[in-house]
Amino acid sequence: MAKNVREMLNNFTSGLESLSTTNEKQVSAFMNLLGSSYEPGALDLKTKELMSVAIGIYNRCEYCIVFHTYKAFEAGATKEEILEAAMVSVAFGGGPSMAYSVTLLKDAIEEFEKDFK
Repeated sequence: MAKNVREMLNNFTSGLESLSTTNEKQVSAFMNLLGSSYEPGALDLKTKELMSVAIGIYNRCEYCIVFHTYKAFEAGATKEEILEAAMVSVAFGGGPSMAYSVTLLKDAIEEFEKDFK
């Protein structure tokens, strides 16, 4: 059964907000690291988000896959670029990475792609 990726995205972001009410220092530190890591430098934001999709798939982090698929589209990535990044993770992660690519990533692409057309 397919997961509701929009609900997963919303649960993740609202969970961060909720946790920050009791653990503001730690959540703030994480968000600052995240923000500074994604600032354009030698690599642009789109490339960093594509890397994040691939790493999320390789690590089997469902929320990472969903969040960074959305952020990759937001940064201007195409469906084809996202899938190509996923296939790089499959080269390293084998069957488990393929499984996440053909299920959760596929669902996330189908759900979020229309938000950016």
